[in-house]
Amino acid sequence: MENFIVSARQYRPKTFETVIGQNAITNTLKNAIKNGHIGQSFLFCGPRGVGKTTCARIFAKTINCAVLAENIKKAKNGEIDFNSFSIESCKTDTEKDLEHACESCKSFKENSSFNIYELDAASNRNVESMRHLIEHVRIQPQTGIYSVYIIDEVHMLTTEAFNTFLKTLEEPPGYVKFILATTEKNKIIPTILSRCQIFDFRRIGISDIVKQLASVAAMENITAQEEALRIIAQKSDGGMRDALSMFDQIVSFSGNTLTYNQVIDLLNILDYEYYFKICDEFFGGTEAAALNLLNEIWENGFDPQEFLNGLSHHLRNLLIMQDVLTVPLLESSEELRNRYALQAKKSTVSSLMRALDLCAQCDLNYRASNNKRLLVEILLLQLCELLSGKAAALSASLSAATASTNAPTSATSPAQSTAPQPSVQVAPPATQPTQAQIPPQPTTQAAPTATTPAPATEPTQAQTPPQPTTQTAPPATAPASAEQPTQAQTLPQPTTQAAPTATIPASAEQPTQAQIPPQPTTQAAPTATAPASAEQPTQAQTSPQPQQKSTFVSLQSMTKEAEPQTNTATPAADQQFTQHDLSREWKTILAETKTESPLLHSILVNAKPVIKENTTIEIIAENDIQKKEITEKTRELRESIRQKLQNSSIEIVVSTAAVQIQKERQPYTAKEKFNALNKTNPYLQNFKDELGLEIEM
Repeated sequence: MENFIVSARQYRPKTFETVIGQNAITNTLKNAIKNGHIGQSFLFCGPRGVGKTTCARIFAKTINCAVLAENIKKAKNGEIDFNSFSIESCKTDTEKDLEHACESCKSFKENSSFNIYELDAASNRNVESMRHLIEHVRIQPQTGIYSVYIIDEVHMLTTEAFNTFLKTLEEPPGYVKFILATTEKNKIIPTILSRCQIFDFRRIGISDIVKQLASVAAMENITAQEEALRIIAQKSDGGMRDALSMFDQIVSFSGNTLTYNQVIDLLNILDYEYYFKICDEFFGGTEAAALNLLNEIWENGFDPQEFLNGLSHHLRNLLIMQDVLTVPLLESSEELRNRYALQAKKSTVSSLMRALDLCAQCDLNYRASNNKRLLVEILLLQLCELLSGKAAALSASLSAATASTNAPTSATSPAQSTAPQPSVQVAPPATQPTQAQIPPQPTTQAAPTATTPAPATEPTQAQTPPQPTTQTAPPATAPASAEQPTQAQTLPQPTTQAAPTATIPASAEQPTQAQIPPQPTTQAAPTATAPASAEQPTQAQTSPQPQQKSTFVSLQSMTKEAEPQTNTATPAADQQFTQHDLSREWKTILAETKTESPLLHSILVNAKPVIKENTTIEIIAENDIQKKEITEKTRELRESIRQKLQNSSIEIVVSTAAVQIQKERQPYTAKEKFNALNKTNPYLQNFKDELGLEIEM
């Protein structure tokens, strides 16, 4: 049986030009070789399968190539031009290439080079392994220019091993180069990072992976659909090694023909046709069909989380197709791009953004949900309602219903068609005060005398029932007020023709008559002019006024009636309190603050409230810090004390104690301690003198 070599090894890049997707790094390394600025240590970090170890090998081979070194030396001397050769090592692909290759490149081809050493840090991670490496570094290369040490998965070294390796890494011999490779740069100690040139390898793009897979398929005489290769590239997550491994697996399954269906069957990938179908059900608003399609996906054994991710990706592609500028962001074939564009026309940007938000929320709640299938089904029902436009139609109907409910009643509504709605010619005042607090006043039927004119505004018809029609002479018109009540809320009113009356100057504010109860109409004789008050009360609380007969009403009494009669009910009188009352309520406040604000409670316990004047309370704090804390809560304390003592004129001032108790200083030195003891025991001094003792300072 022929010895099979996997594609990841067989088609591994051997020169900088064949490295895929890392142009910035390869150009930097080539320029360093060209200019002779080769660092002593390098750190290659990045995801798996992106070319870290491959670039390390190519770099080690290139800097040891004798042919390239000779060409660079000639170019620097001006013998040849730099453009006449490439910064690459000798080619060793064919037998003819090997004849012209240098000894270093030949030995590298045969894996027998003594200048390049590869170590696996996962199995050589202790201090002893690093000591062995340090001893090996002292040996100069027998052939070639540099001894290159490639340490793979360097993050697996222990901290002690890193520290052992630190000095050698910082100051190696001139002929030694270190190349460290890792997938987890965060696990490497900072002292190592600071001594290396760091190169971050990025994930390889899908288009680059597809091109490389197509090239490998052509060299292997395999027919592959572009969409099939694209699925492999998407599944590899930016790693060329993973893509080539899946390629070998699928070729073993399908033979020399690679189709899209074979790839999705073997890799257990949900076909994008499902996403197109289920989105068509969303746009059509067919919830039952969407749920049946989800059930089919479930029965085929696909992971629900993968379905959510794929659905989000599909909606994202539809969102990208909404704008011409974002179309290049869609990595797919031209045929698939046209299908996305056709389906994207059925939706809007706002609806797709809302749909993506719903998918993201479902994805976050998926793992914590006990009923995962129900969670996904609810998502599908929400997307059907959103993308089909049912939600917008429902919102529009609700808005229309709300607008019709809140619309004002028309003057020709059916409620008003049963009774006539004559106009009333009255003189609206410029400003009239509210009459909400006026007590009921009887209406008098008098001879030709001076009377107070009727209110200058019409009552609101929404709450005023129809009143009987009376025939009186037309009244004189008063100046119009700045505010007029709306007729949309008024009920029909009878035609009122008042007798010629003298006009009273209008006030500045117009009354609100929305709550006026019905009043019987009175016949008024011609009246004389009376001065209007600055404020007219509203008729909101006026009760029906009975008719009373009077033989004579004086002008003076009429003027008094015309004066504003506001309800100036005096609040309850402030209660007097004593120091005993204050101390009692102060204890209540302390009990309340104990749970609500323990810090304030601890301060108020030591404070002392004292009645300074009649209604002024002085709170005496122990120090300035407590005074500041109490001052910040003065407003709350004042309101609480006012309420408890039933006195609204209480004011609070905060002060500190006039004399603060100075705490006695504790003895600290030996002499101070002896003096303190001597005060309590005078014989201690005699004992000291008799024995001739001294106090240590």
